[in-house]
Amino acid sequence: MPIQYLEESKTFYLSTPNTAYVFHVTENGYLIHDYYGAWVPPCDLRAYSARTGKASFAPSTADLLVQTDTAPMEYSTNGVGDYRVSALQIREYRGNASTDIRYQSHRIYDGKREIPHQPATYAAEDEAQTLEIVATDKVTGARVTLFYTVFTNYDALARHARVENTAAHPMDLERVYSSCCEIPFGDWQICHLYGDWTKERTFERKDLPFGITSMESKRGASSHYHNPFVAIADKNATEDTGAVYGFNLVYSGNFSAQTEKNSDGDLRVIMGINPTDFGWKLESGEFFDTPEVVSVYSDGGLGEMSRTYHKLYRNNLCRGPWKNAKRPLLVNNWKGTYFNFDQDKIYNIALVAHEVGLEMLVLDDGWFGARNNDKAGLGDWVVNEKKLKGGIKALSDRIHDLGMKFGLWFEPEMVNPDSDLYRAHPDWCLQVEGREMSIGRTQYVLDLSRKDVRDYLFDAMDKILREARIEYVKWDFNRNITEPASALLPAERQKEISHRYVLGLYDLLERLLKAHPDLLLEGCSGGGGRFDPAMLYYSPQIWTSDNTDAIDRLSIQYGTSMCYPTSSVGSHVATCHSTRITPMETRANVALAGTFGYELDITKMTEEERESTKAHVAEYHKYYDLIHFGDLYRVVPPDGKECAWVYVSPDKSEALLTFVCIRGRKTTRRTVKFRGLDPDKYYADESGTVQSGRVWMNAGVNRTAVMRDSESFKVYLKEIGK
Repeated sequence: MPIQYLEESKTFYLSTPNTAYVFHVTENGYLIHDYYGAWVPPCDLRAYSARTGKASFAPSTADLLVQTDTAPMEYSTNGVGDYRVSALQIREYRGNASTDIRYQSHRIYDGKREIPHQPATYAAEDEAQTLEIVATDKVTGARVTLFYTVFTNYDALARHARVENTAAHPMDLERVYSSCCEIPFGDWQICHLYGDWTKERTFERKDLPFGITSMESKRGASSHYHNPFVAIADKNATEDTGAVYGFNLVYSGNFSAQTEKNSDGDLRVIMGINPTDFGWKLESGEFFDTPEVVSVYSDGGLGEMSRTYHKLYRNNLCRGPWKNAKRPLLVNNWKGTYFNFDQDKIYNIALVAHEVGLEMLVLDDGWFGARNNDKAGLGDWVVNEKKLKGGIKALSDRIHDLGMKFGLWFEPEMVNPDSDLYRAHPDWCLQVEGREMSIGRTQYVLDLSRKDVRDYLFDAMDKILREARIEYVKWDFNRNITEPASALLPAERQKEISHRYVLGLYDLLERLLKAHPDLLLEGCSGGGGRFDPAMLYYSPQIWTSDNTDAIDRLSIQYGTSMCYPTSSVGSHVATCHSTRITPMETRANVALAGTFGYELDITKMTEEERESTKAHVAEYHKYYDLIHFGDLYRVVPPDGKECAWVYVSPDKSEALLTFVCIRGRKTTRRTVKFRGLDPDKYYADESGTVQSGRVWMNAGVNRTAVMRDSESFKVYLKEIGK
C-alpha cells in the first residue's frame, strides 16, 4: 500500500517505488516530519525527528517533546513559537495573526481529486493514492486540509492545502504556501533557474548559506527571471549519483520558494503563492485552495530527478489528444516577415514549406485590426482584410489544399491604447484609480479576473476558430503586470487580484479547450516568460525562448530540462537579427531536442539549404519517438566549450547522442560517452561499428578531428542483441 497509518506510533507512511515520506502526530496534535528520502520499510521513525531545545529564548509547548522553533514541523505556522519562515499566517477578525493548527482526522483513498478551478497532476485510482490530513485552529476557526498524493509508478509526491473558515466571523489569509518540507542537516546546495528575456532558465548551483534564501516572482507571471523550481542537492551529488530533492510549483503567477537553514544546519523549504501583496478574505463557510507542489526525491542525482519529472508531466499533467500524438512539423512566419505580409506572401512560404516536408503553417502577429506594428490593434480580434482578402478562412483553405495544417497567433490578455477595444472599455484594464497606468511594449493588461472581459475574449477567439480550419494556436503574453487592481473588487479584496487574474486565465484556457478539444495550444510569453507546469496542463508545448540562436539555446534548453520534458520544449531552426552564423546542421541538431520547427522566410533558402532541410525533416520523423518519449541524459553541460546529451528509448533498444562544439580548439581528440544503455546489450552505430552498451558508456565515441566553433555531430545506436 502506498499510504499507511501506523496506529501505535500515530505515523503516516507514504511510499513510492524508491522513496518514503514519513511524519507523525504528537500527543498534543502537532504534525512532526520524520523522514523523506530513499525507500525504507514502514516503521517508527519518531526518534529521527528529535531536535535540541534553544534555552529560554524559544518557548516550550505543553508537549515537552516539541519545541516549535526547532522541531521539523510538517506545515509551519506563524506567531506561536516557530520563528522560521512559515507556510501559513491567518489574521482573524480581531486583528491577531497568530496561527496554530492541530491534527483532527485523516482519510486515505485511491486516486487523486482535482483542485477546483486550478491545473494539477491527475491520476486514475490504480495510479495513485491520496492522504488528506485535517488540522484545525481553535482560535481562528480555520480548518486546514493537507493533501498528499503519491504515484505508484513515479518517485513523486504532489501536495497542496485547503483553508476553510468554520467561524462565524471573516478571516484574512496573509500567507498560505502549498508545501513545507523539512530536510535534516547536511552539506546542501540549492539549484535554481534564473534568467531574463532571451536568457531563460539558466541553471545555477550554489552553497546554501545560513539564513533565508528566496527565489520568487511578483511580476504577475512565473517570469523569465525565476522559474518556480528549486532543487536541494547534496554537495557531492552529480548527474548520476547522490541525494537530490526537487520542488516544482504548478502555478503561473506570483510565486515564492524559500529555504531557511538554521544554526544546526537543518533546512526548511516552503513553496507557494508569493505572500507579497497577496491577501484573501474568507467569509464564514468559504475555502481557499493553494496550487500544487510536485516534489521528487532521487538518490540517482539530478538526472534521475529530471527523468521522473519528465515522465510524470508527460503522462499525468499534459492532457488532450496532443499529449502523446505526434506534433506537426511547423513553419512560423514571424522572423521571416514580421508585420509585412499579405495572403500571397504567406501562401508562398507554405508552398516551399510543403515541398521540403513541413506540415503546418503558423501565421503570427499582424493579421487582425489595424495591426501594422506593435503600437495598434491589439485586442481587436477581427481579421484585417486589407492584408488577408477573404479573411482567415480563405488563407486557411489554401493552406489545407496543399495538405498542410494551419495555425494562428493570439495575445488575448493584452490591449493597445490605440485600439477599438480600449476606446470602448478602458475600465477593462488592470489599473489603480487616480494613478497613471504603466505601459509596456505599447500595451496594457486586461483584467482577466472579470467575467465580462473573459466572455469577450472567448467569443472573439471562438468566432475565428469556428469560421476557419485552425488546428493550432500560439497564445502569447508579452509584458508583466503592474497596477494590479480591479475596478470591480472592493477595497478589502484588492490584494486578491493577482491570484484572481491567474484563476481567470485558467478559466479562459479551459473554456477554449472545451469548445475546441482538438486544438493544439502552444504557450508563449515573450518566449519562456511563463514556462511552468500549470501551463503544460493546457498547452503541451511552450515556446522556450525568443532567442533562437543555437548556441545560446544550449544553456536555455539545458536548464529547462531540469524538470520539463523535451516534448514541451518549443524549438525552431531560425534566422533573425539576433542569431549568429551557425551551421544549419547545428541549428537542426539543437532544435531536434524539442518540438522542432522552422521560423524564417523559407522562400529565401538556397537550394542547398532546402536539401538539408529535407534531411532534417527525415531525421525528425526517424528520431521522434526516441526524443519525445525516451529518457534524457545530460552528458556534458554547456560549459562554454562543448555540450552533449543522449536520448535512450524506454526499452533501451536505441539511443541518440548529440554533441555540439561551442568553441573550437586545436586539440583534436574528443571522447564522448553514452549513458543509460543496457551494459549487456550490443549496439551498432550507423557506420557498422558494434560494441556492448558497457563499451559505449565507458570507452565512448572517439572523434579525432578538429571541430570549429558551433559544429556538431550525432551518433545513433540500434540494438542488435546480447
